[in-house]
Amino acid sequence: MAKILITEFMDAAWVDWLRDRATVTYQPDLPDRPDDLARLADDADALIVRNRTQVRGGLLGAGFTCVGRLGVGLDNIDIEACADRDIAVFPATGANTLSVAEYVVTTAAILLRGAYMMRPQMEAGDWPRAAAGQGREIAGKTMGFVGFGEIARETARLAGAMGMTCLASDPYAEEFPGAMEGTAEEVLREADVLTLHVPLTGETRGMMDARAIAAMKPGAVLVNAARGGILDEAALADALRSGHLAGAALDTFETEPLGPDHPFADVPNLILTPHVGGVTAEANARVSEMTARRVAAHLGLD
Repeated sequence: MAKILITEFMDAAWVDWLRDRATVTYQPDLPDRPDDLARLADDADALIVRNRTQVRGGLLGAGFTCVGRLGVGLDNIDIEACADRDIAVFPATGANTLSVAEYVVTTAAILLRGAYMMRPQMEAGDWPRAAAGQGREIAGKTMGFVGFGEIARETARLAGAMGMTCLASDPYAEEFPGAMEGTAEEVLREADVLTLHVPLTGETRGMMDARAIAAMKPGAVLVNAARGGILDEAALADALRSGHLAGAALDTFETEPLGPDHPFADVPNLILTPHVGGVTAEANARVSEMTARRVAAHLGLD
C-alpha cells in the first residue's frame, strides 16, 4: 500500500480521503522536528507539504516520487534537484487565488481608513474621533502591482470593483487585464497602495530595499502577501517610524516564525499576520482537494 507523509496542516476531510486509499502519516508539526521528518520521509512514497518544510538536500534522497504543495510558492522546494531525481512537484495553482486577493484588498482598505488601529487609545479612555476621521477612502486611489500574475489579476478585479485604478509592472506579463502597464518606477511613484506579487528568486530577493521604499509616494501603504525575502524589513520599519509610509501589512517574512531580533517592535500602523493570506476555510479545502487528488493520481490511487 502506498505511503503518504503529510508534514503540515491539511483539511481533515481530504486527509481522511487519502487514508481511504493509502497509509497516511499526518504530523503537521514535522518542520519543527527535522530528524523525525527525515526518518519518516525515508519510508514515504509521497510528501505533502506547505511552505515550512524544506524539500532539499539530504531529504531528496529518501525515495519519494512526488511532492504535493499545499499552496503555490515553491521557494522551499529544490525544483531542479527534484527534476534531476524524477520527483514530480504539484503546486495547488489557483486554489487560493481568491483568498490572497481578498486579503490584499481588505487589508489595504483597513490601512487607508486608519480608524481600525485606534483600539488602544479608546481602551485608555481617549476618544480619537478627530484623528479617526482623517482616514481615506479606497475608491479613487491607485493600487500599484509589483508583479502581475494570476493572484495579482484577481486582486486587480476586486480593487477595480471598489473604484480603484490599477497600475502594474511585470517584465514577464504579456497582458494586463484590469490594469494599466507601467514601469517599476511609475508604480512606486504613483501607487497609494503598493502590493507585491512576485516569487522569491535570485532576481527578486531584496528588490524592495530602502531605495525602492524611499521612491514610494509619501503617505502610501504597502501590502506584502507574496514572500518575505523580497522586502527589506528593517527599511520598511524605518519608513513607518519616519512617517514616509502611512501603513503596511505583512503576511510573509524573511524568517518564519519571527525571531527575537525582528525589527517590528513599536512600529506604528503595521499589521502582521502569520502567512495566512492564502489560507481560509474555503481555500484550505480547495487547496487540500487539489493536492490530494494530484498526489493520488500520481500514485495510481484515484
